[in-house]
Amino acid sequence: MNSAQKQILKTWIAAGLWLFLIAGESTDLASAYNTSRFLYPILHFLMGMDPARFLVWHFYIRKAGHFAGYFMLSLLLFRAWRATLRGATLSRWSLQWASIAFFMATLVASLDEWHQTYVPSRTGALHDVLLDSFASLIAQVVIFLWLSSWDRRPPGVIQAEIRSQSG
Repeated sequence: MNSAQKQILKTWIAAGLWLFLIAGESTDLASAYNTSRFLYPILHFLMGMDPARFLVWHFYIRKAGHFAGYFMLSLLLFRAWRATLRGATLSRWSLQWASIAFFMATLVASLDEWHQTYVPSRTGALHDVLLDSFASLIAQVVIFLWLSSWDRRPPGVIQAEIRSQSG
């Protein structure tokens, strides 16, 4: 296996491990009941939080977890597709890589929520799919903005480099 193939494998292993994490969180282990059992004592100890206020905070912590999880999944999928479909391009960003990453993350979010409808302690919710998809979209926008600001070379220079590599 050459170094390029090893790099592709590493990017897919990272994305796959993150998918396993999401799958694990889709079980009873990450139900609202189970997360509140360890979050409430921590927040009560640190902030003196009462149970009524905790319910609100617990909701937002769980939604932040959704956002962070699917934001990261989208980043990892972009990285994996960029390594896999790079070809002869020197481009740092491609609409193809971003689109595939976004739609894959959205598919995972949909399947995750569907799976949760079969877990007695969980509920599948369309609004969670929308939140997860939004997180994936924001990740792709951040990648685009980051990579666009990173490469300060004039567009003509980049295109000339691409032509010289492919021809």
